[in-house]
Amino acid sequence: MDNHEQETCGAARAAYSAAQRRLHTWIVCLLLGCVAPVACDSGGVVEPPPREGRGATVSVTKLYEKPRAEVDAELDRLGVPATARFGVAAYRILYETIGLHDEPVTASGAVVVPGPVLGALDVMSIQHGTILRDDKAPSQDESAQFLGVVYAADGYLAVLPDLLGLGASEGVHPYHHAATAATAVVDMLRASYDFAAAEGITLSGKLFLSGYSQGGHTAMAAHRALEAEYSDEFTVTASTPMAGAYDLSGVMAEIILSTEPYPSPYYLPYLLIGYDAVYELFDSPSDYLASPYDVLIPPLFDGTHGPRAINALMPDILRDVVNPTLLAAFEQDPNHFYRRLFEENDVYRWSPKASIRMYHCSGDRHVPIDNAYTALEGLKGGSGTVELIEPVSGADHFGCAAFAVYAGKAWIDTF
Repeated sequence: MDNHEQETCGAARAAYSAAQRRLHTWIVCLLLGCVAPVACDSGGVVEPPPREGRGATVSVTKLYEKPRAEVDAELDRLGVPATARFGVAAYRILYETIGLHDEPVTASGAVVVPGPVLGALDVMSIQHGTILRDDKAPSQDESAQFLGVVYAADGYLAVLPDLLGLGASEGVHPYHHAATAATAVVDMLRASYDFAAAEGITLSGKLFLSGYSQGGHTAMAAHRALEAEYSDEFTVTASTPMAGAYDLSGVMAEIILSTEPYPSPYYLPYLLIGYDAVYELFDSPSDYLASPYDVLIPPLFDGTHGPRAINALMPDILRDVVNPTLLAAFEQDPNHFYRRLFEENDVYRWSPKASIRMYHCSGDRHVPIDNAYTALEGLKGGSGTVELIEPVSGADHFGCAAFAVYAGKAWIDTF
């Protein structure tokens, strides 16, 4: 770590000691979106700029505007070791993208901008962690915009896509599907850049990506796609994927086969249901889920239920939720179709041009740090540097989050 990052991590640790309960609330907010909404001034509909096809803006709605003092008070209330330099304004954007089978669909996200805008703004695209409920998506829930507020209050244009099947987007969310995650992020960026132009906001040309947990996987997928397919439109400056499942076919597949209890078992049916929607694999949930979970679990992935409701019905051992015949085939066949699909959605076999600094903690049982070690080896051969930082030794998935986020922001601030 450089001196600036060390100072920021030190400040975060000091804040944790002084305000442990408040900072814990913020960590949960970051990952699960459970901070109570605060009062805000609603604006209105903003006239969308013209564009056709992918990335075209359907609508822009101003959600709220907060002066610097109010943002500062919110940061202090949550024990966040940061000071607002600007007030912020947040907007919900609906935009055109492509769906699970390349059909035109509408997706949503949030944009948070500093106020007043002084000079050209860097852009930070922030990918959310695992969420189930539509009303917890960044475009719908103020608590899910919180990290965007932190960046905007420091002078960034913060972009927070909901992804397909969440927020205003209809249908199944394709959980950990790299291609649709990347296109949703890219098209949200297009709509956000158009929004900035329509509002007279100048952008610096610097583009950063970040995300924690599922957001780490999404950030890595989007970074890869932006460099490989959209370099004529965007140039990634750097990215900070955090605690992501980059190695679905290796590290995470072994967790599925493990006989040890897993702390968040709902992740697996979320993945299987999403992949069934994308790849059209089965005729019935009974083909991939064991009884009685084939009947109990799928109805709860309807955008209105949260993790607790699903975990309450789940076994602690992941393999127990899988159809036994399918599980045996997956376990015995090294070329099983699920292994090929997981490999298709691994996000570490490429050579980045822009630098990547991953953040992960060794006590993470939800998404083991071996994902990051695998990525560290796989992301070689490009012009960008690739690093792995453990911001807090031995911390678990939730305990790592706040320190990772602030260490990552300290690094981003150096560009």
